[in-house]
Amino acid sequence: MTHANLADLRTYTLENAGAAAPVLADFVSAYFDNTDPDELQQRGSATLLALASAHWRLLDAAPDASGERIRVFNPTLAEDGFDSEHTVIQMVHDDMPFLVDSVTMAINRSGRMVHWIVHPLLAVERDANGSVKSASLARQDADHNRQISSLILVECDRILLATDRLQLATELSQVLHDVRAAVSDWAPMLKHLQSVREASSRSPLSAKGQQEGVEFLHWLEAQHFTFLGARDYQLLRDDDGIKLLAVAESGLGILRGEPNSSVSRLPADALEFLDSDQLVLVTKAMTRATVHRPAWLDCLSVKRYDDGGKVIGEARFLGLYTSKAYAAQVGDIPQIRRRAADVKAAVGVLPESHAAKSLQTILDDYPRDELFQVDTATLTEHALGILRLQERQRVRVFLRRDPFGRFTSAQVFVPRDRYNTELRSRIGDELCRALDGQSIEYTPTLTNSPLARIHYFIRAGQQAPVNVDVSALEARITQLSLRWEDDCKQALLHIHGESQGLALAARFADSFPIAYQEDFSGRMAADDVQVLASLVLQQSMAVRLYRPLDSTPGMVRFKIFSLSKVALSDSLPVLERMGARVLDEHPYQLQAGVPAAEASAAVDYWIHDLGLQLPPAAGFALIRERFEALFVQVWRKELDSDDLNKLVLVTTLDARAIAVLRAYTRYFKQLDFPYSQSYLEATLYKNAATAQALYQLFEARFSPAQEQDRTALQNQFSETIEAQLGAVASLDEDRILRQYHSTILATLRTNVWQVTAAGGHKPYMSFKFQSHDVPGMPEPKPMFEIWVYSPRVEAIHLRMNKVARGGLRWSDRPEDFRTEILGLVKAQQVKNTVIVPVGSKGGFVLKNPPPASDREAFRAEGIACYKLLLSGMLDVTDNLVKGQAVPPKNVVRYDVDDPYLVVAADKGTASFSDIANSVSADYGFWLGDAFASGGSVGYDHKEMGITARGAWESAKRHFRALSHDIQTTPFAVVGIGDMSGDVFGNGMLLSTQIKLVAAFDHRHIFIDPTPDVVRTFAERQRLFHLPRSSWDDFDRSVLSEGGGIYPRTAKSISLSAAAQMALGIEATELSPNDLIHALLQAPVDMLYNGGIGTYVKSVHESHAQVGDKANDAIRVDGVDVRAKVIGEGANLGLTQAGRNVLAEH
Repeated sequence: MTHANLADLRTYTLENAGAAAPVLADFVSAYFDNTDPDELQQRGSATLLALASAHWRLLDAAPDASGERIRVFNPTLAEDGFDSEHTVIQMVHDDMPFLVDSVTMAINRSGRMVHWIVHPLLAVERDANGSVKSASLARQDADHNRQISSLILVECDRILLATDRLQLATELSQVLHDVRAAVSDWAPMLKHLQSVREASSRSPLSAKGQQEGVEFLHWLEAQHFTFLGARDYQLLRDDDGIKLLAVAESGLGILRGEPNSSVSRLPADALEFLDSDQLVLVTKAMTRATVHRPAWLDCLSVKRYDDGGKVIGEARFLGLYTSKAYAAQVGDIPQIRRRAADVKAAVGVLPESHAAKSLQTILDDYPRDELFQVDTATLTEHALGILRLQERQRVRVFLRRDPFGRFTSAQVFVPRDRYNTELRSRIGDELCRALDGQSIEYTPTLTNSPLARIHYFIRAGQQAPVNVDVSALEARITQLSLRWEDDCKQALLHIHGESQGLALAARFADSFPIAYQEDFSGRMAADDVQVLASLVLQQSMAVRLYRPLDSTPGMVRFKIFSLSKVALSDSLPVLERMGARVLDEHPYQLQAGVPAAEASAAVDYWIHDLGLQLPPAAGFALIRERFEALFVQVWRKELDSDDLNKLVLVTTLDARAIAVLRAYTRYFKQLDFPYSQSYLEATLYKNAATAQALYQLFEARFSPAQEQDRTALQNQFSETIEAQLGAVASLDEDRILRQYHSTILATLRTNVWQVTAAGGHKPYMSFKFQSHDVPGMPEPKPMFEIWVYSPRVEAIHLRMNKVARGGLRWSDRPEDFRTEILGLVKAQQVKNTVIVPVGSKGGFVLKNPPPASDREAFRAEGIACYKLLLSGMLDVTDNLVKGQAVPPKNVVRYDVDDPYLVVAADKGTASFSDIANSVSADYGFWLGDAFASGGSVGYDHKEMGITARGAWESAKRHFRALSHDIQTTPFAVVGIGDMSGDVFGNGMLLSTQIKLVAAFDHRHIFIDPTPDVVRTFAERQRLFHLPRSSWDDFDRSVLSEGGGIYPRTAKSISLSAAAQMALGIEATELSPNDLIHALLQAPVDMLYNGGIGTYVKSVHESHAQVGDKANDAIRVDGVDVRAKVIGEGANLGLTQAGRNVLAEH
């Protein structure tokens, strides 16, 4: 039940308090008279009555052993009639000043927060036994004949342990004792001060010194000082020095009781006071006040003299300056006004001048506690220093050491715009280190001045240092006070000079996010700015490997600088394949301007800071530059990312050298070497010393800059390799390493040391091999072959003799395209048996092709890679100039002159002859436009259709043997290829009677169960003449019922009844591979092959023996082929054994 006011609470008390209700009702009304109504409303009448009743019981109880009435408890409903989430403190005490302040201080000092205070002053009437008869508001006690009691109720943070509650009660009892002592002895202390002041007239001080001291004491009496304690001390002189001994029974206020027997020997500064022209020494005591406010006690030491004017001791007063003292004008305070006048005289400013007014302001604003304590010389030094700050605003530190060496006062001035909590804390830490600080307090002052002042009070652990290098301290604090941005700017100016440094600072210094500033210094940022400023769209990434000073062995950090965000999922695999374990990542985004000459818009920059763990053997200084370069080149796709990149950590090989070993590794894959690429990579990494020696052998063999005897150097490295192989335990690893060794020795030429016009490495590598000397070379072995490798393309050119020609194929068999090309050249060798030149064939595969759906991009990439193949071949081919063979530049040859190189078109390159000849022209190759047959100055393979015409004549002959004229009578065909190809496209236009019921290529499956020969011929002709086409471009309105065009990526293909009948298939639904498998067995008149791949084998051959992995899933045995005639427009469509089976069949 909630009651909103005292009237309701009184009514509730009268109704529920029983026989004591009338007395309690008056008490409750007086108790909560000055309480915030909101507090009453929140608690409710029942709780408020229970609270007041508990305090009534305490008021009625006898004092405890200490003479106090204090209760600290956690209320419960059972015992107290209410409960609370807080601990409740209730006290009863005779009314006197400072009670509430002192009690609150004690609770806060214990580390607990005060949540609610009620503190009524009540006039209490007791009976003869001391029991309370009534209690009312003190202000209503008109006769002043009742005891005035101060009741204090406090709710604070809950105290769980009873021992802790007892400890707080004990501390509060001591506080009440101190308050009572200070208040009750206030008059005696004031009287003692007056007697000391009067006795000072006998001092031998100068008249002026005596007068200022006496007037200062008189000023203190005028409500400028709250006296809390006093004691006299006697001066003793002996062989150990001068000591002060407390005078027995002289203690007043909080200094009541037995004092320590002595005080330690006085320090030199205190002795100076005894001999000085100064009556009063003002300092801080090293204890905090327990009465009134939580400040360090002010200590006044007043000299005491005997009748002869000799110092015999001192009267010491403890207390606190009042607010009136802090508000007083400097010129109105005795002793201080004298110091101020002496300062003005020493500085020498003209009265009424601007400097004089500024100096007066400095004195007025000087910390008041410091003015009471500082000596004239120190104040003069400080005031003059602060005055000069107006001329040059910078960090300044002003120190004052306590005469007893117990603490140091430090005033620190910093630019106001740099002041913040963090800076204040960091300066405090620095002062504690410099001044042997055990504890520190501070008071910041911010005004309209451009400087902020922080006044620190540093309590010394032992003794405050005497000789402090203030200049060095200021320098350190200046560094602390620099804004992060300022630190960055200064570093940029130091690195780049004023002009460029300011420009970079304007762009970047204010752009770094807070997270970056917390992790890196401004000086480190200046290094990063240098990298960021170098980024442009063409070079949008840079990296830096670094090792923090506090890093553990093997732990480094790696920064990636970029114009766009780098996903960890992209960078992590690259780094792991370089042998680094990624532990963490911290990305930072910043927006910075660009140079004014370029644009005005801001640019996004990214810094990704990654923690890496490297293998223990990786020496940071040896790997840093190579590691950085390798990552960037991989990221730019200038190098492949695989486990060979780990060699950068365990060898001295750079990215280029590792790429050479990778080129051989990829070549072995095409030789069908019986080990996986990953095993080859792991073997080189495991045998890193041998990998290094293999490259050194390669370098000794082919580097044009090699000045030593090549043969001797090669023998040396070969011997090293052989010796290392002797220590290899694994037979497989031994075979792998010997494969590299032998193949390097079988290499005749390479373009690795050729450079572009810009002076950089070429983006591809080519190697000319003596094929017979390469171990594991499958038959037939060419005379020469050229292997072209890059992250973009892989290519091979096989040449059966020095004078040979043949086409270059755009292959779609990345796993085994050399096997495909070898099969082609083998077939060509048979065809070219009686002609010159003999056969050669080449081919290439795209390693990162665009989507086939993007035809323009796909074709453009194909042309670019075709050019790389041609360039790689010409790089290692001799030229003829005026009949003389001229070797290519920067190529070391291990064969005789070899200038004959002629190429032709093949599948995918039918229209590329002009491209090939343009590359030849760029190289100034001696054959000119005869380098590639066809094109604008020769014949076009596709336009003339020579290959298809030859195959067609053979097919016509077979059909004549079957009494079927395919030029006048319709016939059913299943085809392999599409209309964009030379062989297939031309072939499917050599008769108007073709009924193409099905066809497929690597992209689509075409089905037309009952084609209209006239309409379908016209549509095939249209497709053939398009620049580029696929079966997907076929006009579906021309298809017969039940026909369709299906992507080979489809999950399954449903067949119409018409398609089932035309193709002899019983199933209604097949996967694309199963459907093609069925098409190859369809009961048609002709199976025409104009595509790439081997589709028919003998039942006795395995797919592995065929060597065309890409078509293993669709290949058929010859005995299952139901076509009457096979039209072989393309090479390799059938194995020889499969061909024999079909001939017999």
